[in-house]
Amino acid sequence: MNIKEKFGFKVKELREQKGYSIEYLANISNVDRNYISDIEKGQRNVSIEIIEKIIIALDTDFGAFFNDKDFKK
Repeated sequence: MNIKEKFGFKVKELREQKGYSIEYLANISNVDRNYISDIEKGQRNVSIEIIEKIIIALDTDFGAFFNDKDFKK
């Protein structure tokens, strides 16, 4: 799994844990829903600004988000 896929998998995992739809996450993060869908599929190179928006919207922080066994492989 490449880094884009790892990031997208984690976004989707957290989104689903919170019971958020892609549409809802898009609204609270101010990121286009199609862009979020592409992120979750591992099809986007994501800027640090977009990463920050998504992480904040998912009510987590950079340390918690990236301190995951999947990012250490």
